[in-house]
Amino acid sequence: MRGDTRPPGLLFQGSDVEELHDLVSRRFAPHRMSVRGGHPMDGRFRCLHQGELGLYELGYGAEVDVVPGELPEFYNVHIPLRGGGTITTDGVTQPSALCLVCPGQRLAMLWDGECLNQVLNIPKSCLDRALTARLGDEPSAPLAFTPVLDPRTRPVATWLRLVREFAEFASSELADRSPLGTAHWELVLVHGLLDAQPHRLSEAVVGRGPAVLPCAVRRATVFCAEHAHEPIGVADMARAARVSIRSLRTGFRTHLGTTPLGHLRRVRLDLVHRELLALADGHGTGTVTDVALRWGFTHLGRFAGLYRQVYGESPSATLRRGRDCPERAAPQAADG
Repeated sequence: MRGDTRPPGLLFQGSDVEELHDLVSRRFAPHRMSVRGGHPMDGRFRCLHQGELGLYELGYGAEVDVVPGELPEFYNVHIPLRGGGTITTDGVTQPSALCLVCPGQRLAMLWDGECLNQVLNIPKSCLDRALTARLGDEPSAPLAFTPVLDPRTRPVATWLRLVREFAEFASSELADRSPLGTAHWELVLVHGLLDAQPHRLSEAVVGRGPAVLPCAVRRATVFCAEHAHEPIGVADMARAARVSIRSLRTGFRTHLGTTPLGHLRRVRLDLVHRELLALADGHGTGTVTDVALRWGFTHLGRFAGLYRQVYGESPSATLRRGRDCPERAAPQAADG
C-alpha cells in the first residue's frame, strides 16, 4: 500500500463549497461565501503552521465573494502568492490585496479563480504582549495598522521574506523537534511586523526593546501617538503621564533629548510624512496645505522649514516623488 502523498497540513481539496466554508469558518471566523457565475470550485486549504500564530494557504479555484463581517480578536494578513483579488475594509476598497486587517474592522473580499493566498493570523493577545513589553503598559485599544503592506520598502520586503522562510521552516522536521525554536520564530514575526508596518504607535515603539523608557515618559509618548490628531498640549501630556509638567520636561530632556512639545511636533511631522507618501502613491487626494492643517500645523512657512530639517526635502517634493522612490526619504535627527 502506497503512503499518503498529500501535501503536509492539507485540510481540504475539492469542489464541496459547504465543506470548505465550514473549515474556513472554524479556523478563521464565521463568514458568508458565494461562488460567482455558478462555476465549479476547485478549492485548496492547507495549514502550514498552527501554534500561537496560524499560517495557512487558501485558494478557491473559482471567483468567490467572502464576507466575514467584523473580525474577531486577531490580526489577519493576506499575502497573495498568485492570482488577484480585492479587499475592502470598513467600506474602503484597498489598492492592493497585500493587506493587513485589524480586530474590529469590517472585511469583504473578492478573489479570482487563480488566486492562492498565504494567510497569517496573529491573535490580539499575542500582539498586545509584544506592545506591553515595549511600552511598559498594556495598550488601551487594538492597534490600528496602515492596511496595505508596501513590498517596495525594505522593512516590509524583509518581513514578507521572513514569513516565506517561516512557512518552509514550519514544514521541516526541525520544527517538530524544536517547539522553543518555533516559538522564537513567532516572536520574530510579531515584533518584526511592529517595526516594519506603520501603525498609530510607531513613533513610540519602533526600534525600541523592552521597557527602555521610564514609565512616565512612556505613558506620555503613547498619549502623543494616540491623541496627535487632537489639540493637546504639555499639560495634557503631564496629566496622562501622572507627573508634574516640570518632571515631564526633565524626563524628556534626559531620555529623549527633546521637549514634550518637540516630541509631539515630531510625531505629527511623521504622520504628515506618511500621509504625503500615501497621496503620492495615489491613496487619496489632497494638498500639502490640507495635510499640514489636519495635523495642527497652522504656520505653513514654519512647518515647511521643520519638515525640510527632518526629511531633507520640502513637503511638496515628497508629494511629487513618493510614487517613484522605493526607499522613501530617510528622516534625519529630529530637533528638540
